[in-house]
Amino acid sequence: MMKKLLPVLLALCLGLSALAGCGAAEVTETATAVSEVFGGETEAADTAAEPETEDEPADDAGPEEEPEAEDDLTMTFDSLTVVDNEECSIVITGIDPGDIWGYTLSVALENKSEDKTYMFSVLTASVDGVESDPYWASEVAAGKKANEEITFYDDTLDDIGVGYTDISLTFRVYDSDDWAADDVVEETVHVYPYGEENAEAYVRQAQDGDTVLVENDRITVIVTGYEDDPIWGYTVSLYLENKTDMELMFSADDVSVNGYMSDPYWATSVSAGTCKFTSMTWYDLEDDGIDQVEEIEFTLRVYDYDNWTGDDILSETFTLTP
Repeated sequence: MMKKLLPVLLALCLGLSALAGCGAAEVTETATAVSEVFGGETEAADTAAEPETEDEPADDAGPEEEPEAEDDLTMTFDSLTVVDNEECSIVITGIDPGDIWGYTLSVALENKSEDKTYMFSVLTASVDGVESDPYWASEVAAGKKANEEITFYDDTLDDIGVGYTDISLTFRVYDSDDWAADDVVEETVHVYPYGEENAEAYVRQAQDGDTVLVENDRITVIVTGYEDDPIWGYTVSLYLENKTDMELMFSADDVSVNGYMSDPYWATSVSAGTCKFTSMTWYDLEDDGIDQVEEIEFTLRVYDYDNWTGDDILSETFTLTP
C-alpha cells in the first residue's frame, strides 16, 4: 500500500512547492489535506508549510547584565624604595593581586658592589598581621640588576579572608660567599596597597571546635582541629599569637601519643606582634601500632627566639583528647 501511495506523496510535495507563492492560507489547506491522508507521516511537510516570521528586532542595549561589584577599596600603591645605598637597592615596583600563583609583589634589585655576589632574601613576612613565608631569595652578581617577583603561595591567607591591606617584609642582603660577614641590609618595610589609613589587622573569631590552651597578655595558643590523613599523617592544627615585642619560638617537648613517646614534626617561630596558623604533624604513628589517636600529651615551650638561655615565657604540660 505504501509503495502505491509514495508517488502521490511526491506529487503533493511538488504541489506544495509550487503553491508557496500563492499565499500561506492555500499552502496550509493543502498541507492539512495531505496530513489527513498520510497521518503523522506528513509532519515534516506540515512544518515546512508554516509561514516564516521575522525575528523580533534585537534590543540595542543587549541583555541586562548584573553590575560588577566595586571593591570597597581602590589600590593606591605606586612604588616603594626599600633601600638605596652604595652597596645595593631594592624597589617594590608593582602589585598583582590576581597572579595565578598568588598575591605577587614585583621588585627591582641592584647589586652596586664591584666584586661581591649578593643574596637578596626575605627573612620574615606577614599579611594583615598573619605571618606567612613567601620562600623568596634571589642572587645577583656584582654590578648587575634583576627584576623579581615575591609571591605569597599560602592558601591559608585566602581561606581566612585577609584583605592584603598591610604587607610587612623584612629584607636581608648578604655576601653569598661569606656568610660570616655582616649583613649588607636588614630592613623592615610595610606595603599599604590601599593607603596606610586603610590598613586593618586580622582578628580571628572564636570557633565552636576550639581548644584554648593559653590565653594571656603575651601569647595565645589554640588547637583549632585534628586531621588523620593516610598520606600526610596525623595533624593537630594550631593558632598562635605573639603579643610581645620580640620574636618567640614555640616547640613541643616530651611528646607522647596513646602513651608512646613520639616526636611530631613541629617547632615554629612567630614574629613580634603577629599571629600564625601552623600544624603539629606525625608521620609514623603506625610504627607504634597506633591506628586511632586517643590521647596526646606534650610540654609546650615558648621562649625568646634570640635568647635560648633565658627564662621560658611558658613551659606547661597539656593533654589533648581528640
